[in-house]
Amino acid sequence: MAGAAHASRLFGKLFSRQNMEDKELGGHIKLITAPAYERLLAAEPVFQRSIPILIVIFIATLAVVRAFYLYSDQQTVIAETKDELTLIATAMGADMKLRERDMPQEGFRNAIQSELADALPARATNARRQVLVTDQAGTVIATAPMRTDLEGTALTDLLGAAQPLTTFGARAGVMELDLRDGTPSYATVRLLDGRLGSLTVLQPTETALTGWRSRFSATVTLFVCTAGTLIVLVYAYFAQSTRAREADALYAEMNARIDAALQRGRCGLLDWDLGRGRMFWSTSMYEILGMPPRSDLIGFGEVEALVHPDDGNLYDFADKLLRDGGGIDHTFRMRHANGSWIWIQARAELCDPPAGGAPHLIGIAVDITEQKRMAEHSATADLRLRDAIETISEAFVLWDADNRLVMSNSKYRQFHGLADDLMRTGTPYQEIMSGAREPMITTQISSSGSCERDARSYEAQLDDGRWLQISERRTKDGGFVSVGTDITKLKSHEENLMDSERQLMATVADLRQSRQKLEAQAQQLVELAEKYADEKKRAEDANRTKSEFLANMSHELRTPLNAIIGFSEIMQQGMFGDLGSDKYREYTTDIHDSGEHLLAVINDILDMSKIETGRISLSPETLELEPIVTESVKTVEPEAGARHIAIDASLECIGALVADRRALKQILINLLSNAVKFTPDDGKVSISARDKDTMLEVSITDTGIGIGAEELARLGQPFVQVENQFTKSHKGAGLGLAISRSLIELHGGQMIIRSQAGQGTTVEFTLPFSGPPVKREVAAADAPSRSSGKTAA
Repeated sequence: MAGAAHASRLFGKLFSRQNMEDKELGGHIKLITAPAYERLLAAEPVFQRSIPILIVIFIATLAVVRAFYLYSDQQTVIAETKDELTLIATAMGADMKLRERDMPQEGFRNAIQSELADALPARATNARRQVLVTDQAGTVIATAPMRTDLEGTALTDLLGAAQPLTTFGARAGVMELDLRDGTPSYATVRLLDGRLGSLTVLQPTETALTGWRSRFSATVTLFVCTAGTLIVLVYAYFAQSTRAREADALYAEMNARIDAALQRGRCGLLDWDLGRGRMFWSTSMYEILGMPPRSDLIGFGEVEALVHPDDGNLYDFADKLLRDGGGIDHTFRMRHANGSWIWIQARAELCDPPAGGAPHLIGIAVDITEQKRMAEHSATADLRLRDAIETISEAFVLWDADNRLVMSNSKYRQFHGLADDLMRTGTPYQEIMSGAREPMITTQISSSGSCERDARSYEAQLDDGRWLQISERRTKDGGFVSVGTDITKLKSHEENLMDSERQLMATVADLRQSRQKLEAQAQQLVELAEKYADEKKRAEDANRTKSEFLANMSHELRTPLNAIIGFSEIMQQGMFGDLGSDKYREYTTDIHDSGEHLLAVINDILDMSKIETGRISLSPETLELEPIVTESVKTVEPEAGARHIAIDASLECIGALVADRRALKQILINLLSNAVKFTPDDGKVSISARDKDTMLEVSITDTGIGIGAEELARLGQPFVQVENQFTKSHKGAGLGLAISRSLIELHGGQMIIRSQAGQGTTVEFTLPFSGPPVKREVAAADAPSRSSGKTAA
């Protein structure tokens, strides 16, 4: 409080006496020093113009002298460097000529490196100097210090092809050049006799000028320090004339800092003249209340209107201070400019009045609205925390660092049988535990390696049979918190789990035995699978052999069949005379028809064998569907007309498709022939086609005998026929549908058969407009060999 009072007095004196003291001090100075001050003002322009010019001339002269000295020093260092290189090259060149005579012919390259090391003068390789020896071809064969990356390199690649050094040797002297890696260097070359070509000494320019650069840096530093000192002296001279302005600026800066400190600390300075009822506020005080700053004093009534009526009366404070003296430390509310209330804490001290003056109350006002709000939030949070702790299902208790009670809930008191009057805040731990109910069984829970420090957990069984799991943790302030959870149900469930575990172990033993049996069965299945694979392979080989046999036999049978058919046609036509009997003509007709039928069956077998062995391929081309359908219908019309079966073709506007013409015609003829064959007299066969996205869909429907559902799965496989009374009267090998299905799938399409017994059959197949998936060239001999296209299913 004494410090605050002292600060208040200081600020009061600062504002009340500063102007008067400044006026008095300024008047005394001018009175004493008036003549000298006037002469100084008259001579000041001359000094200000001459002194900087003289200083600049002096600094420039000093800079020129030092620059000339540095240049001369640099040239001296370069000359010394060249002399050293010349001496080293001359001495080593002469020495290497003598040593070269004693070197052996064999291992010359290995010996030259050793001799070069022995011939090096003292400090010859200092300052990163490099010595190179080349052979007569100009290739580097030895280096000192040793550098394997340069050995085997042509000297002209290092120094340059057009360098005078490699041509004139010692007469070229020491030259400055850039090596192949861009390093500026000094170099000199000495041409040698005999088996050696030349000796070269190199030194980087940077290392040669290292000492000179150090001296250059020292000289420049000294020059800068000297010039800087002079500039500082000049600045100090001219600064004498600006002390008064700096004093004013310092005074203004002090005021600005005080205002900034008050604003940053949300504080306001106040000076209350109790005698006149007026009050001085700092700028920060107005900003706290959101009011525009004022340069004049604020009236007592204005301040009274801003104070909350429930927080006291300023008249009472003034009266009490005048009677009792001292100071105030009071918290109250004041109205903000936006209409809200803010909390202010005022601390002020009554100052002794000067002679004849009224007493002043000087102090500070601090905005504590945020602290008040935080205190309210803290109280609300504390209330919510106590509410939450009370409503949880676990027993909770918190002890401080001195083992005294901080808070607990009713569950804790209930579990331990504690009276409410005993559970007062601050009660020692021993006193509470002396009145608590002791557990019957206590079991420490084993800690794992990841347990927290100063923490433990244990289980306790109460005398009423309930189980608690109690966890205790140390708090940061040295106290500890304990939470007890009722785990009675978990304990009961644990016992049930142990019973279940025993049953499970028995089940596992049974399953282990079953697994052994299953493993034995699995081994048997593996053996059976291997046998199945062997049998499957033999079956596939047999099927392939069968297909090859059928293909070979078909070729063998076609030759005599062609002779039989040809001779029977000659006999039918009577080319060599009349047979003489109608019976012979009837026999020749039967022979011809039987031969044709047998040839068709053989052609089907040959086509099927080609498909199965993969020897058939397609010749896709762009074609129209309608002409092929017309040709196919004409092929089966004679048989259909003989039995009064109508064939109806309905084709939509279909674009061109890519397919094998012969294969497509064979598919249509096979399907139409089957439809006519298995349709009774006076029946009907219809064929339709339409676009379906990117596919062509063709449908052939008849009013024939139909097929049962159990037979549909087998239909379409080679040599499979539906056995009934109607089909037994028709000849065929059962390959027509199988060939058609295979040709459709080769085109990338699909065939579907829908039928019911006695209600006819519908065969649908689709073909992509873009052609088969893989386009292959095929010879005419590989195409399906069919002339008439009549095939029996």
